[in-house]
Amino acid sequence: MLKATLILVVAVALGFVLNPGPEAHREKLKAEIAARSQLAGLLGINRLAAVASTYHTLGLASYSTLNDRVVSYGAYGIVFIPNLTTKRGH
Repeated sequence: MLKATLILVVAVALGFVLNPGPEAHREKLKAEIAARSQLAGLLGINRLAAVASTYHTLGLASYSTLNDRVVSYGAYGIVFIPNLTTKRGH
């Protein structure tokens, strides 16, 4: 029981320490948009979208939004970009 509690405490502490910050989300968003669309990268749309995104933290995890739409999730030092072309409700 003590071992399981200790593992849980360490995992939670690591989550807080490794939670990606706003720059990690912006960098990942810029790279992902440029990789998905060479034209967007060439025109700098990826940089514009990254700057316009809003960072939110939940302590253990974080996410960023653009126009009230979640465009990235992050936890334990990893930022994930979901499929950005799918519209809500479809």
